[in-house]
Amino acid sequence: MMHSNGTRNTWDAAPRPAGDARGLRAVVRTKDGWPVRHAVVTVTDMSGQQVVRASADADGAVATPPLRPGAYTVVVTAIGYAPAASTAIATASGAAEAGVLVLARQDGAELPPPGPWTVDPAHSKIAATAQHLGLSSVQGRFSAFAGHIDVGARAEDSAVIAQIDAASIDTGNRTRDDHLRSADFLNVAAHPVIGYRSTGLSPAGLDRWTVHGLLSMAGVSRSVDLDLSYLGTGPDPWGGLRAAFRATTELRREDFAMTYNQIVQAGITLIGATLKVELDIQAVQGERIPEA
Repeated sequence: MMHSNGTRNTWDAAPRPAGDARGLRAVVRTKDGWPVRHAVVTVTDMSGQQVVRASADADGAVATPPLRPGAYTVVVTAIGYAPAASTAIATASGAAEAGVLVLARQDGAELPPPGPWTVDPAHSKIAATAQHLGLSSVQGRFSAFAGHIDVGARAEDSAVIAQIDAASIDTGNRTRDDHLRSADFLNVAAHPVIGYRSTGLSPAGLDRWTVHGLLSMAGVSRSVDLDLSYLGTGPDPWGGLRAAFRATTELRREDFAMTYNQIVQAGITLIGATLKVELDIQAVQGERIPEA
């Protein structure tokens, strides 16, 4: 059977008969309510014999031909998710309702629905904080950046790539910003783009991940890990679906040849040796960003 959206249900039983005949109906969802489009539902009778097998459509819905009256075990599987099982009773008409079948990620941590996601700069923030005079801190933000996230069916297959306009640094002080753009720091004349490309992803707890990647900045490339938290998904006013993330890391300035400093007095320098980097990211499902 071919659906209007191009997906196909495949059964190990005869095709569904015409008319109003119904079999098992179910919907496969993630813990946060989104369809698992690549899920497979297997129905076995009480003797353990498989009687029907069906694939979820683009909405996560599963439908089978009519079943013989009786009790059945329903098992749902999908790549990257832990299997789930439930029971269903088929009536004299052959219909059975399994309801919503919820799948959890294999490793217990969640990510948004698989596929491409595009970072929305208008609703995201990339900031770096440095210690000043050993007493307080100064924060700078980059106002121009772009990014793309590919969420895999298996979380470990996910990837991210980002580019930041180095000259867009803004600390609220023009003299300081000009100095940060100079060869003492970001050297934007020679290296206008700060780039990050992931090389791997590993779970770090429930809804938490470590992103392994390569950061290129001021002409130097270093391996940098991001501590990533997935904050959930939800619809936006423009008909899209958004996912939210927060990531943090700490960089040593000397690792990127940013060794400029001033000694104010014994043991106290003008700028701290490390930078705390914080990313608050909204990403929109698909390849394009709707206008806000």
